[in-house]
Amino acid sequence: MDLQSIKNRFGIIGNAPALNYALDTAVQVATTDLTVLIVGESGVGKEVFSQIIHALSARKHNPFIAVNCGAIPEGTIDSELFGHEKGSFTGAVDSRKGYFETVNGGTIFLDEIGEMPLGTQARLLRVLETGEFIRVGSSKVQKTDVRVIAATNRELLEFAEKGKFRQDLYYRLSTVPIRVPSLRDRKEDIQLLFRKFVVDFAERYKTNPLQLDEEARNLLINYPFPGNVRELKNLAEQMSVLSKTPVLTANQLRAFLPEKVVSRLPALSGSSNQHQGDFSNEREILYKLFFDMKKDVTELKKMFLEILQNPSLAGAAANFTKESLLNDFPLMNENELQPANVSVHQPQAIQPTLMQPVNMNGNSQPVLLNEDIHHHEEVEESLNIMDKEKELIIKALKKHKGKRKDASTDLGISERTLYRKLKEYDIDDL
Repeated sequence: MDLQSIKNRFGIIGNAPALNYALDTAVQVATTDLTVLIVGESGVGKEVFSQIIHALSARKHNPFIAVNCGAIPEGTIDSELFGHEKGSFTGAVDSRKGYFETVNGGTIFLDEIGEMPLGTQARLLRVLETGEFIRVGSSKVQKTDVRVIAATNRELLEFAEKGKFRQDLYYRLSTVPIRVPSLRDRKEDIQLLFRKFVVDFAERYKTNPLQLDEEARNLLINYPFPGNVRELKNLAEQMSVLSKTPVLTANQLRAFLPEKVVSRLPALSGSSNQHQGDFSNEREILYKLFFDMKKDVTELKKMFLEILQNPSLAGAAANFTKESLLNDFPLMNENELQPANVSVHQPQAIQPTLMQPVNMNGNSQPVLLNEDIHHHEEVEESLNIMDKEKELIIKALKKHKGKRKDASTDLGISERTLYRKLKEYDIDDL
């Protein structure tokens, strides 16, 4: 079967060399039982390639199932894939077959394989190497004959180097890698795809197919399409429904193109783009934040005590500006650097100084600092990330008077994540 016949059969539009190469690889590997790893950005059509491989294989008359690993909760994915025995966990009222048992002889497509938990990865590796699996709560080894096709929009090798993905599983999955090109890498296909989509939507909504003038076509072709083919299809449908003119200009097209989305995640000063992706969840971000705060406080303690012990340093410290302190300690705010809080003098000789620290009740208590200070004791503050996270959640809820939606927005997490953490930390609504 030639490539054009395959494109017609599976509704693939385009003639970009990178697309044709990926299709040709899929056709060649389909007749084997090799494990295939399909790599590509979200929305490029990775599942279509898995269907092509299954339809052209000797397993085409046997079951095919697509599983989104990122959509299954971590606590139940083992049961979904490998099954469980009655009573193996709370809610397991009956025994249940997993996908690897029900699809025996067929093909299973594991989408978003990079989201699979490490424990499940070990089970999957055993299936790939020996064809054996064990149900959750059972000790009986069972055999299965399933071809695995995996897909990911992440760089799994980088995940493996960070310990987030098993390296042995990566090399086992990528026996034959297929990289599906993004839409911005096949610009010559954008106009063909757009024309196909607007014709389909015109038939569905009983209207005339939408057209673009030359300037609008150039704008469409040069748009980066981060959502790839899926985004282009949604855009074509939106324009077909909302456009009031049969021919769109570039200015009219810009009204439909989304504005650039700016990430709300905290970014470290001076960090490279390579490191910005290291913070994959809110716990890592909070841990880094608290670590930097403790480091800044410790440095300030050391600097203040060195000035007390060595009068010659007082002159240099007197020349510190608010800007220099803010540069050295980025986590401090300007209110902490007002003269009332930071005051350094240059005396001729260190004399006992009476300071008035303020306690938690707002009352000042005199403390005498003697010139013979040779040591100090650092009080280690708690760096338990769960305590700090719980404290921040409580503060956010109090700040927004118990409104979870506003609190989750302020914390930079989803409302669903906030609800889960309220349960996890046993926090009542405030």
